[in-house]
Amino acid sequence: MIAANVITDNLTAARAQMGVSLGWHIIVASLGVGFPLVILVAEWRALRRRDDAALRLARTWSRTAGVLFAVGAVSGTIISFEMGILWPGLLGTYGSVIGLPFALEGIAFFIEAIFIGIYLYGWDRLSPRLHLLSGIPVAIAGIASAFFIVTANAWMNDPQGFRLVAGKVVDPNPLAAMFNPATPAETIHLLLASFMVTGFVIGSVYAVAMLRGRRDRYHRLGFLIPFVLAAVSTPLQIGAGDFAARYVADRQPIKLAALEGVVHTERGAGEHIGGLVINGRLRGAIVIPHGLALLAYGDPNAIVKGLDSVPPDQRPPTNTVHVAFDLMVGAGFFLLGLSSWLAWTWRRTRALPRSPWFVRGAVLAGPAAAVAMEAGWVTTELGRQPWTVYGILRTDHAVSTAPGLFAGFYVLLAVYTVLTISTLYVLRRMGVANRSALPDAVALLAS
Repeated sequence: MIAANVITDNLTAARAQMGVSLGWHIIVASLGVGFPLVILVAEWRALRRRDDAALRLARTWSRTAGVLFAVGAVSGTIISFEMGILWPGLLGTYGSVIGLPFALEGIAFFIEAIFIGIYLYGWDRLSPRLHLLSGIPVAIAGIASAFFIVTANAWMNDPQGFRLVAGKVVDPNPLAAMFNPATPAETIHLLLASFMVTGFVIGSVYAVAMLRGRRDRYHRLGFLIPFVLAAVSTPLQIGAGDFAARYVADRQPIKLAALEGVVHTERGAGEHIGGLVINGRLRGAIVIPHGLALLAYGDPNAIVKGLDSVPPDQRPPTNTVHVAFDLMVGAGFFLLGLSSWLAWTWRRTRALPRSPWFVRGAVLAGPAAAVAMEAGWVTTELGRQPWTVYGILRTDHAVSTAPGLFAGFYVLLAVYTVLTISTLYVLRRMGVANRSALPDAVALLAS
């Protein structure tokens, strides 16, 4: 009984600690994926058109990206230690299978760090063309780093590349593990989400300035460059989400049941929007008849498995997963509508929409994209529960039995509080300094 209590307490502490760490890191990591591309577009525009505003933006954004890279390195390092400390049942048993993507991510991280240093130091020291080229490895390494990490998570959803004999891993095949059936769906979904978060978050900062009356070319361009990247990514992301949902329907039907709040197995299940599962029934939902069966299987009369097809101890926390999924989808369609508004207006007038409601929506786009990212991560991780490695290793078997995990959680909260306050303070100070001392960008570009 004591051992069971220890495991229960440790599981709660480990989940809380990992949830805070991943929830904090994933936004910063997403910015690390998309920000270099935004900066390169601005600098390329500055070179091609001798654009003073674009060059000022590239220089400002590069300093911001340097700060975010530093804090992302801190939060990423914390997570790497947590993987070993909190989940020895995972890495102790399956380290030989999934160790390769972590090693490759480390290489990508070091390449990114080296070239970020060159890029930041190279302003005014390298020729404009060479400086631009030095930023390309930063963008490539950031994307590669995210790709490698997500392949490890994809493996946890669809474990491949090994055999278990008497509880021991034999014949590990790290490449087969990395390129498992879940990898295409998860990596595409995550990378597009990162571009959306980056573009909408940066764009929302300049949208706030535009609401306050700063509609000069510098602020319009600062809004357009990232926002267009996010707007282009949004319809692609919705298509990638449909692809991922079909994968889940095929490989993880209980996760699909939790996403949609399908309690009982039924033929021709409807699409459920909203609602909560109360006393074994989904209540308060809007139901589109046959919608789920059609979307998931391409057949309006297909059989959709419900939560009742597995024992209660093998079901995810349904309401949390269902609400997170609806939140992600709702935010995604809000962002799609905003992106379509921009595309339609730009095609007709070659200008931003004049309506203040568009700018207000753009201000909300940054938080909405971040919420969608967090909700999507909750959907992916909690939807897999109670499994750490789907169908093979339960989470309560992977967690550490060492005492004192809650103490680590409280320390972590203190660390992230300080890190958050410090990061916001530094970024705010940089923003004030940028407004009060704008460089002569035309002269810099010509030098």
